[in-house]
Amino acid sequence: MQQNIDIVKDRLQHPLTLAEKIVYGHLDDAKNQDIARGSSYLRLRPDRVACQDATAQMALLQFMSAGLPTVAVPTTVHCDHLIEAQKGGDKDLPRAAEINKEVYDFLASCSAKYGIGFWKPGSGIIHQIILENYAFPGGLMIGTDSHTPNAGGLGMVAVGVGGADAVDVMANIPWELKCPKVIGVKLTGKMNGWTSAKDVILKVAGILTVKGGTGAIVEYFGPGVDSLSCTGMATICNMGAEIGATTSLFPYNKRMSDYLVATNRASIAQAADSFRHHLTADEGAKYDQIIEINLDTLEPHINGPFTPDLATPISQLKTAATKNAWPLEIKSGLIGSCTNSSYEDMSRSADLAQQALDAGLKAKAQYFITPGSEQIRATIARDGQMEVLTKAGGVVLANACGPCIGQWDRSDVKKGEKNTIVTSYNRNFTGRNDGNPATHCFVTSPELVTALSFAGSLEFNPLTDAIKTPEGKEFKFRAPMGKDLPPKGYDPGMNTYQAPPADRSAVQVVVDPKSTRLQLLTPFTAFDGKDPADMPVLIKAKGKCTTDHISAAGPWLKYRGHLDNISNNMLIGAINAENGEANNVRHQITGKFDAVPAVARAYKAEGIKWVVIGDENYGEGSSREHAALEVRHLGGCAVIVKSFARIHETNLKKQGMLPLTFANPADYDKIKPDDRITIEGVTGLAPGKQLTVIAKHKDGSVDKIPVNQTFNENQISWFKAGSALNAMAQANK
Repeated sequence: MQQNIDIVKDRLQHPLTLAEKIVYGHLDDAKNQDIARGSSYLRLRPDRVACQDATAQMALLQFMSAGLPTVAVPTTVHCDHLIEAQKGGDKDLPRAAEINKEVYDFLASCSAKYGIGFWKPGSGIIHQIILENYAFPGGLMIGTDSHTPNAGGLGMVAVGVGGADAVDVMANIPWELKCPKVIGVKLTGKMNGWTSAKDVILKVAGILTVKGGTGAIVEYFGPGVDSLSCTGMATICNMGAEIGATTSLFPYNKRMSDYLVATNRASIAQAADSFRHHLTADEGAKYDQIIEINLDTLEPHINGPFTPDLATPISQLKTAATKNAWPLEIKSGLIGSCTNSSYEDMSRSADLAQQALDAGLKAKAQYFITPGSEQIRATIARDGQMEVLTKAGGVVLANACGPCIGQWDRSDVKKGEKNTIVTSYNRNFTGRNDGNPATHCFVTSPELVTALSFAGSLEFNPLTDAIKTPEGKEFKFRAPMGKDLPPKGYDPGMNTYQAPPADRSAVQVVVDPKSTRLQLLTPFTAFDGKDPADMPVLIKAKGKCTTDHISAAGPWLKYRGHLDNISNNMLIGAINAENGEANNVRHQITGKFDAVPAVARAYKAEGIKWVVIGDENYGEGSSREHAALEVRHLGGCAVIVKSFARIHETNLKKQGMLPLTFANPADYDKIKPDDRITIEGVTGLAPGKQLTVIAKHKDGSVDKIPVNQTFNENQISWFKAGSALNAMAQANK
């Protein structure tokens, strides 16, 4: 890092923000890399990769096909997403282990085979485990989950990515990132009373909105930073994903050092101390935007419903709830999750619960507690917080994502019934937690969730209002208190970690050939050396075509590890220009209409390659690698569009496809849904070289249409090999 930073400083001749130091410190080629905030694409070398169990399946299946004996950087897999909250952790965990056995067995055996650390079901949520064990100041990591930025609480640039990016880094391919802008948030004053770290990000979300951080790293600085705990900083960085930020981070300080020592990493704290000059921003560093927040006057906030950027100070909640006709009764309060399940969070919540218990009160709303990790669960069990929370009526769920990602088998309200829940989670989009679009979910601090759960109403302000006790007395909460680190140290609890064995030669990866959820990948065929000719148009997609249109989510998520089964959702949401319908296209040989995947499979069975024609910004959105994999798997050769979402374009290249754009976007109209397509110039594919699409119409007439491509030399080698992973496998033979 030091060498890279010196080179970049010499080139740029200006002071650097902390975000720039860490990002540029991980450049693959600092001397020659084009560096321009907001425009250039950086090639980076991350220090580590983390995958959660839902996204790890396809990532590992792809990595297996690269032919490499081990991952190129330290990598871990975490089992946290597939555990459904139903009756409490002690019952839910065994149930999940049984339902997901084949997936867990595959992840465990594949991790063992390729030198990957495996955290078993019950170990905790990926981001909490990373913070407790792997995050370090100045590091760069990527993770296959949008809340990976949680590690910014330890001064790390940690970015959520799709599985394809993770596979690249695991296979020693540099990771591409658009050079981020840097938004500075200056914190002044000092955290006090009811105000918590969560209120900082709730306030920032209200200022920047869900899009305001897009393409930027949010960097916190200023004298107020030192009044935040390390885990509090992680909370802020975690929820930074909700403003669209690339990631968020804090400068290294004593609170981080204390946390590293408490989690048995004193040597890392010592190393960070000696490197401290590069773990904070340079004096005079320039930010693209600066926001200032005074912690002395910051009021507790509650954000929602239905969006995490609708910010309401607690003093205005009663008025807002009445004015907007939000359901006033709180049905459930849920604390924990990857955002807010630290020892400090649980201690302050337990302090409030004890106050209420002493007054003879129990929670009016259902009250659920999700420990972020086995270490947190064991420590609060030992130190008494768990007992207090359960005495107050709380139900302790498994150490997993649970209701935060919709893994909640909720039974107290019917679907469609308007109701209110309050959580200390990070997201509250419609239907996210319980699948009920009428549930009004509000995100706030665990302290406010706890106090509101005892009151059972959005009209209650715990800073000013009282609750009637069973004896008819007035009970008023005092401000919560709690320690950020356990005085007796952390209790690691049960050992839930599987290290890769020293000798991995005999390890067999477990995949049942009859499985409907998992399927080993077969390498795609290499380029045959001929210009693709006389290909039918599978679909001419009209209007918006996101990756959700190309590879739908919902019930299809269970097939994420089975490419053939999940391919049955390929392009079923795209609108066919021929008839204005979704999932209804003409088979060009039989003339009959059928579902898009069915027609694609019919062509594939006959050995016929096909093309997709698309509109503007084709492939925007998430679930990205499946959207490229499925098209290739079912026999696609090229996707020709007005314009691409950049990441999807790259992912198509990685799978050996030809992503092409019309040189003149109006030429989209020249191609008819029943045309036959030939692409000339593919045999001589070279960077910047235009190709020609020959569209042969039903009446025998022909249109010659120039198309552009953005392949570089390396990407051309992917195309010729059949995929990026094929090229990697060949290079490693």
